[in-house]
Amino acid sequence: MPIVPPSLDDRRFDDLVEDLIARIPAHTPEWTNPRQGDPGRTLIELFAWLGDALLYRANLIPERQRLVFLKLLGQGLRAAQPARGIVGLSYAQPLADLRASSLLPGARLKGAQPFETLGETTVLPVTGEAYIKRRLTDTEAARMADVISGLSRVHRISGAVQGYETLAVFGEGRAEPGGFDVFERSTDRALWIALLAPSAPSLLEQADVNDNVRAALGGGDTGVPSLLSLGIVPALPLPALFEEVGPLAEVPVIWEMVTRQPGTQTLDYLTLEPLPGSDTSRGFTRPGTLRLPLPGQDDIWVPSNQVGVNPLAGVGDAPPRLDDAARAARLVAWLRVRPRPGSQVQRLPLTWLGINAAEVDQRVTLQGQVLGTSTGAADQSFALPAGSVDGETLLIEVEEPGGRGYQPWRRVDDLAAISADALTAREAGAFELDAEAGTVRFGDGVRGRIPERLMRVRLARGRFGGGRAGNLAPGSLSEIAATLINGQRAPAMKVHQPLAMDGGDDAETLPQAERRIPAMLRHQQRAVTADDFKRLALETPAADVGRVEVMPRFKPRDRRFHVPGVVSVVVLPSAALAPAPNPRPDRPFIERVHAHLSARVPLATELYVIGCEYVPLGLSVALRLREGFARDKLLYEVREALRRLLWPLAPGGLEGEGWALGRSVRERELEVEVSRVAGVAEVTGLQLFARQGAAGQEDWALLPRNQAGAQQTLNLRPWQLPELLSIVVVEGAEAPTNLRTLPNPFAQANAVAVPVVPELC
Repeated sequence: MPIVPPSLDDRRFDDLVEDLIARIPAHTPEWTNPRQGDPGRTLIELFAWLGDALLYRANLIPERQRLVFLKLLGQGLRAAQPARGIVGLSYAQPLADLRASSLLPGARLKGAQPFETLGETTVLPVTGEAYIKRRLTDTEAARMADVISGLSRVHRISGAVQGYETLAVFGEGRAEPGGFDVFERSTDRALWIALLAPSAPSLLEQADVNDNVRAALGGGDTGVPSLLSLGIVPALPLPALFEEVGPLAEVPVIWEMVTRQPGTQTLDYLTLEPLPGSDTSRGFTRPGTLRLPLPGQDDIWVPSNQVGVNPLAGVGDAPPRLDDAARAARLVAWLRVRPRPGSQVQRLPLTWLGINAAEVDQRVTLQGQVLGTSTGAADQSFALPAGSVDGETLLIEVEEPGGRGYQPWRRVDDLAAISADALTAREAGAFELDAEAGTVRFGDGVRGRIPERLMRVRLARGRFGGGRAGNLAPGSLSEIAATLINGQRAPAMKVHQPLAMDGGDDAETLPQAERRIPAMLRHQQRAVTADDFKRLALETPAADVGRVEVMPRFKPRDRRFHVPGVVSVVVLPSAALAPAPNPRPDRPFIERVHAHLSARVPLATELYVIGCEYVPLGLSVALRLREGFARDKLLYEVREALRRLLWPLAPGGLEGEGWALGRSVRERELEVEVSRVAGVAEVTGLQLFARQGAAGQEDWALLPRNQAGAQQTLNLRPWQLPELLSIVVVEGAEAPTNLRTLPNPFAQANAVAVPVVPELC
């Protein structure tokens, strides 16, 4: 039986009025008709209203005591998390700005939510286009065998010859959501980046523009190398069901720029080393940026693309040949990234790569604001200009007497734990921060200094913001207001947002904190019991976890149970009820949960964080309708009821928490769910279908019945869940026994029908 705290007084307005009227005969017997509108009745109702208000406040005392207790624990609400992403920058008037512009951090982007750049960014007067030498397919190679053989004789190549096609990737700055493997699909296992100058009206003017751009790339008159800011978004693969997830190893690559040997036109390559500490992508393992110092103007050179001038254009180790004359005329430099020699790297899947890129997040910087004046009292609190503050960037200064001006004070997690030495603790200039509420609290003179009376407290610098509203779709950000490193205003620039911003999450609400903090007292940030693992996984920062299941002593790679010391945690991301595909965790999601749990598990625990394995399921249902119900609407409601029942997250499943992991799907349970839909008179038939066939040729197969009248069952293993891919609901006496008339759900999901030009003779 659940424990329900009683109300201090459960009487309401009507109860109080009845009690007072019932006392009239005992105290005022001559008042025999206390009707509505009588002055005495009005006074009774007035006192009842006052009493009802007082009782309401009194009944809040237990809740208020609970909140005060939670506050005494020192666990505040969690602050909002900012959305993050990468954008590309370019000059609004390319021909008017043929120079390199170095922007200070904190440049403000305009959009539905405020965003700022996170670091210094250099914008160069070029656009970047990525290319690979695409390997020909077997069919193409066979069809062009004679051409390739002839080219080998023309270029006097004695060894094997491999044809290729110059293929543009991430065309016009578009991202490849599914990823594009630039190493595996190229003949030379390299990605080439062409740096193109702005387009000029004529070829003569184009040559002058190219020279000016080349000078800007080489540093111009400053003598300081220009920095090329590259944005990198790797296509992190979905981890296999039983893959052991840990930190990704950096991809060893080498960056090179095409140049020539001194005094000749002989092709050569100059190795470029990334600026130390600038690779926020951590070696192609996460979205980030990279800054490459470029060589001097004399070392920036490209070979001619005209075969008449350069017969070896695009041959061998040369850059890919550009057959587009307009682009070739604008080409000022080639950049190449390839595996570091001896590294044996075979694959590099990328979602997007571009130049003039900057990392941004959903925060704004505020600085130089006076928060208030000290009263000299203990435990003073001051409100910051906004909530959800980034504690790592917060700088608070307190005015000191004696003309010393503002001095910085340091942030601590707990004023009571500043130092074991009493004198040090008393003299420490420190403060506590409530990041969600946006408040700072100073000491009491014993645990931290008290700001001197009438001295001002100032916000020197801080970054504020966050929330799910910052998860903007691609193309939502288009303008930027930036400042150059010399303090001048930056030229007008355009913003290109190739990918959606992600990672934004709202601040924790009070009901959420009331559920989290008692759980925190139970698990104490240590994963020991199955409930500890579940609650800690749900609390993973920057991961919207929708469901967690714990499988003790299950080793997923071997599919073995009863293995001592092994704990497998099945996680699914949050998602709204929708048609297939069902929610699946990606690799960053798995890594976040794994990192959060691995720091809290007991010593010698072998931890696995995995997703579930979905088993495709098809259904056909026949039913008879009651009179008075719209047919199409009712059939739709039946489909939605079945989809909701088999959904892996709440409100799915028989108990509203998602279909139970490993629970088999039985025909009778589905029939019961259909019969509960208002308007269904009778379920006349229901059929279950499973996937059958070799990879690439899968199709639906009717599940067998062992004997006449036996129900169909889709048996699942303990790590599996059903995924409803196809469903047919009809009105009639028999459910369809063939789903082949429906679109094949196992066909390529991204295939697009296009018209072709037939060959005619």
